[in-house]
Amino acid sequence: MNAEEAQSVRSQLLQHDDGYRQLAEKHHELDHRLHELTDKPFLSTTEQFEEAALKKRKLALKDRMEEMARTFARMSRPTP
Repeated sequence: MNAEEAQSVRSQLLQHDDGYRQLAEKHHELDHRLHELTDKPFLSTTEQFEEAALKKRKLALKDRMEEMARTFARMSRPTP
């Protein structure tokens, strides 16, 4: 799947799949919080742990979203 097809699949999922949309919203929230942390000149120990945990959660969400997109793309292909 090329980049254009991947974008189309993501757009369709955002419009029509509540589960995918919830994952995307959560991913966005985590990204926003990470930006808040990275904008700080110094992170406390607690914030450093939070940053690491957020990165892992964000990556896990992205992996789930990509798997959903691959499955959707496979199911949407016309059968020969």
